[in-house]
Amino acid sequence: MDPAVPSQGDVDDVDPDDVALAAQEEKAAKAEAAKARRAQRKAERAATPPPERSSVYDQMSLPDLRAARADLSEEETKVSYWRRIIQARLDLVRLDRVDADPVADLRRVLTDANSSRQRLAYIDARPVDDIPPLPDLVEIWGRFVDPGDAAEVARLDHDLAAAEKELSAYRRQLHERIDGITNELIARYREQPLLALQILPEDPLHRQTLA
Repeated sequence: MDPAVPSQGDVDDVDPDDVALAAQEEKAAKAEAAKARRAQRKAERAATPPPERSSVYDQMSLPDLRAARADLSEEETKVSYWRRIIQARLDLVRLDRVDADPVADLRRVLTDANSSRQRLAYIDARPVDDIPPLPDLVEIWGRFVDPGDAAEVARLDHDLAAAEKELSAYRRQLHERIDGITNELIARYREQPLLALQILPEDPLHRQTLA
């Protein structure tokens, strides 16, 4: 009999109380580790200086900031979607499936991509000169090439990769703008905590704002 394999007698000798105690100790250890991680995160947040007001947003009211943040978040969601489907087409090309038919409905999703710069100009206080123009996603996504034409396949691969890179850069810019507005909102709430109550429909400050 293999000595490494416990015999029936060894199994019978296992004390259920010992098993329960070991399980409790393991559970307590995990709880303690989770507590330590929470304490570390709390300490890191406490060590981070609170956000301060920025003169960039001086001309924007609280409702303007909230609306701008919502619009930027919606734009980020769209850009993330464009980025994922461009990546999907690139994956197909690199799997030697350049003749795969792109889903027609996705072209409609891409048609307003190049107006993103214009939309961003209206929903953020900062200039958009540092944001590169998006490529013609519709053309790149729907482009058909001959699988036997190595040069055309390579060009499609290059253009898809470039489009994905530009979408990623635009997405990072959106994240920075969302973070900037979020910090401005936090700074204003710290100055006047009652401003946060305006989010609540039944708050008197909210009704006064709407009046």
